Amino acid sequence: MKKILLIVLSCLILLSMPGLAAAVEKVKVKHIAGEVAAVDAAANSLTVRGKRAEVVITANEKTSVKLEKKNASLADLKIGDKVTVKYSETDGKNIARSIETVPAKTEKTPLKVPEPVKSPKK
Repeated sequence: MKKILLIVLSCLILLSMPGLAAAVEKVKVKHIAGEVAAVDAAANSLTVRGKRAEVVITANEKTSVKLEKKNASLADLKIGDKVTVKYSETDGKNIARSIETVPAKTEKTPLKVPEPVKSPKK
């Protein structure tokens, strides 16, 4: 009797596992790079103007904000900052996973090449 019960329980467990895998929903992480168009620190949201559209993104306690590679908060971001945001859509909202500022491009000055040194004639 114990063997039959053990076999039945084993079968039930094996049959329930594919159901568990189907229950786990894959979260698709999206990203946008662009300019900050608006920041509302009180509502924990920002609007990023990308190449194709403006996206409203909400931050939460898990959102990582980096300003020039240093930890920061949403309130530290300013309109016009260049950012890259990784986010996922949850319950119809775009929830930020990470927000990083992109350093401003600096103009590189060309290197001055020294003139060759002439050796003294003998």
